[in-house]
Amino acid sequence: MSTAKSSPGESPEQAQPVSEFERDVALLLRAENRDPFRLLGPHITEDGDSKRVVVRGFFPRASEAFVTMDGGTNPIPARRISPQGLFEADLPIPAALPISPTRYRWRVREPGQPDRESYDTYAFPPLLSDFDLHLMGEGTHYQKYEKMGAHLAVVGGVAGTQFGVWAPNALRVSVVGDFNQWDGRTHSMRNRGPSGVWELFVPGLVEGAIYKYEIRPSSAGLPLLKSDPYAFRSELRPKTGSVVARLDRHQWNDRGWIDYRAKQDWFTSPISVYELHLGSWRRVVEEAGRWLSYSELADQLIPYVKQMGYTHVELMPVMEHPLDVSWGYQTLGYFAATSRYGAPEDFMAFVDRLHQAGIGVFLDWTPAHFPSDGHGLGEFDGTHLYEHADPRQGRHPDWGTLVFNYGRNEVQNFLISNALFWIDKYHLDGLRVDAVASMLYLDYSRREGEWIPNEFGGRENLAAIAFLKRLNEVVYERHPGVLTIAEESTSWPMVSRPTYLGGLGFSLKWNMGWMNDTLSYFEQEPVHRKYHHTQMTFSMLYAFTENFVLPFSHDEVVHGKASLLNKMPGDHWQQFANLRLLYGYMFAHPGKKLMFMGGEFGQREEWNDGTSLEWHLLKYPAHQGLQRLTTDLNSLYRSEAALHEVDFDWHGFEWLDCNDADASVLSFVRRGKHPGNFVVAVVNCTPVLREGYRVGVPEPGFYREIMNTDAEKYGGTNVGNLGGVYAEAVPWNNRANSINLRLPPLAAVYFKHDRR
Repeated sequence: MSTAKSSPGESPEQAQPVSEFERDVALLLRAENRDPFRLLGPHITEDGDSKRVVVRGFFPRASEAFVTMDGGTNPIPARRISPQGLFEADLPIPAALPISPTRYRWRVREPGQPDRESYDTYAFPPLLSDFDLHLMGEGTHYQKYEKMGAHLAVVGGVAGTQFGVWAPNALRVSVVGDFNQWDGRTHSMRNRGPSGVWELFVPGLVEGAIYKYEIRPSSAGLPLLKSDPYAFRSELRPKTGSVVARLDRHQWNDRGWIDYRAKQDWFTSPISVYELHLGSWRRVVEEAGRWLSYSELADQLIPYVKQMGYTHVELMPVMEHPLDVSWGYQTLGYFAATSRYGAPEDFMAFVDRLHQAGIGVFLDWTPAHFPSDGHGLGEFDGTHLYEHADPRQGRHPDWGTLVFNYGRNEVQNFLISNALFWIDKYHLDGLRVDAVASMLYLDYSRREGEWIPNEFGGRENLAAIAFLKRLNEVVYERHPGVLTIAEESTSWPMVSRPTYLGGLGFSLKWNMGWMNDTLSYFEQEPVHRKYHHTQMTFSMLYAFTENFVLPFSHDEVVHGKASLLNKMPGDHWQQFANLRLLYGYMFAHPGKKLMFMGGEFGQREEWNDGTSLEWHLLKYPAHQGLQRLTTDLNSLYRSEAALHEVDFDWHGFEWLDCNDADASVLSFVRRGKHPGNFVVAVVNCTPVLREGYRVGVPEPGFYREIMNTDAEKYGGTNVGNLGGVYAEAVPWNNRANSINLRLPPLAAVYFKHDRR
């Protein structure tokens, strides 16, 4: 091995290698070799006119190394060509490429340890095709999760794990873990050129292995230790390692549901969603309040949701997250179901059982931002890779989190493939996209001077808009019947209109305006409600501009906002009556329904993610009655076409009287697809029994009372109309016929028209 001569003033120790081989060795020993395959593994060398096959391996802790040939008996001693642990051996095989990875193995001897034998990582060829890399670069590899991350694989008859990660600005990337003592000098990955992708096949590495990527930035600085962005499983916090996992253990039994979902017209179907946080729905009090596992949740939650009559559950994020109190909304493991409650196959079984019970599953998804934890996506390869470099674009001022750079193809690809991953691998029926408003506006929650306008000088985030449109198009194209739902809190137009009409393409949008106005109204003392009457009628001015969901979500019962029950004014009886009235009004109003766990039985305290719901309250009649009402409302909503068939069109709604502010009474009609199929809803928002209250109706005939939130079985006073009333030929509010009602206090009453 030759060395360069020293320059004047330079010691011999500072002299640099002159040959490519010596340069590669020096870079390897400094853990800076960008292409370890040039040095390690099998190579054909020439000595004059002869050629021979040599293999090189780097084993920093080895005292000796040997090569064992396939079918051979005597190991071949390897020469130590560097004191730091670089070994070389000649193979007694013809000097011709390719050289099969199974022709030989390394046997490594370390002081005080048994000999370790394995196939040579650097004998295996690239596994990602050029076409894969091309699709990744243009941002259209929508099954990227099948290639990136850690995948158990058999290559050339050898079992192991294939790794892939995107780090275009890294000088060197290594896979590290217990299997190599977390030594980034070993298992350096193959760089795939301009794609920025690094890959490596590690033979013998099995399921359950814990690993990370050690990334040496091209710029100066210490190596970074990063969790795998595509890991299918992670260690339980506070540990942050990624875990080699497989996703083919569960045998799905929900084909009937998937076929039904694809054919269903969800816009005309009942959708009543039970939103829940898996870690606090119920806990095992006898075992220090531990979480229920996915399996235990399936055993207990599914019968409950089925009994309550909900059509869907919506899970707050189950993607891996380091901070419990973030509730999952500060996601780091975008492809990993949280290990808090079990393994990936356990979550699959949970979803499968819900489907077999006829219950759909929505999942909250967070593409708007991600936390800045050192092991996560932030400055992933030493540069602002997933996020913007400028904090005016790349940092969220409210949450202290980082904002995705939606203008980068690879970042869009990461997020869209992640959305498809949960639908593909976990059979989820829809994604509720969190914080959409923060994505749409460049100045969201920012003061003047804290944001950068788009190229046209506007505040719209054009890259995020393009991303959301493409997301929705790809989801619908690949998974018919799956819904995307936007939590969007502004008046951005056409959120739930198709992209070909200029919309963002979501299926549904949360109606935050209705929720805020309605809760504000109900928090008023009844005597003052007449002065706030327009808060109850305003929603109908825009009710059909979007496909709305009416949400009473977790956000309304935390951070000092009080539980729904404690928002209600008055004494104990009035609070329950008001809440029953609120639910009766909600189920009659156009729009799909969503209720957060605990609301169905009147949770008294605010939601606390660290404890179970207050299930003990169900020993009290008032809470039992509210739970029974919720069950009956769900049942009626599902069975009465007029309450769900035409949620998104004026043909499904008609005011009877929206102007009786003095009495704080509203009356309206809900219609199904057939105009003659309708329900009359009358809502009395004061604790006053109104005898002889007249309401104009569309048709003569009998109006059967099908719901009364004041019924005794719900905890009410049992004031009603003895099963129904006949319309009289008494003109009222421009109607030829009217009904004369006994209207109970603080109650919603529904009447089904019958022509008899």
